[in-house]
Amino acid sequence: MTTIRRAAADLETVEAPGAMLTRTAARALAVLRVSTGFVFLWAFLDKTFGLGWSTPWERAWINGGSPTKGFLASVEVGPFQGFFHSIAGAGWADWSFMLGMLAIGVALIAGIGLRLAAVGATAMMLLMWLAEWPLASGSSNPVVDYHFVYAVAAIALALTYAGHTWGLGRWWAKLPLVQKNRWLI
Repeated sequence: MTTIRRAAADLETVEAPGAMLTRTAARALAVLRVSTGFVFLWAFLDKTFGLGWSTPWERAWINGGSPTKGFLASVEVGPFQGFFHSIAGAGWADWSFMLGMLAIGVALIAGIGLRLAAVGATAMMLLMWLAEWPLASGSSNPVVDYHFVYAVAAIALALTYAGHTWGLGRWWAKLPLVQKNRWLI
């Protein structure tokens, strides 16, 4: 009987404005939200502190390294190669990239500002896709790669109010500033 009740509880719905999800689906979205947020936050932390995964300590941002120089200077193909080479290592590009990674990661993990996080993640993933230009780089799938998947995931998380489950989304949505500016949800 307990197993039946547990299964029935999983099928109960969680309502958000304009959507209806099962509890299990809401929890799965929460796990996706936190996981996707950690992808962005980890990139920020590794590039800032040189944790040794993709950025060695000596090339860390806090040690004077540039978070954009290595990636953008090595762009080898695509119609935007010259543009990306020209901004590689620029202070404004480093700061924009790093603050974007931090803001997107924190917003997704906390479950707040998911619409802004989705716009930011989509823009960042589009720019990174353009820099890598998988259409000519020998990628196993030139169109639907991880950039596309992360962007779609961020959009889906924002549209399904994924911050309401295991996040601060409900609290965030009740703030007067957010109530007056619904685009901040």
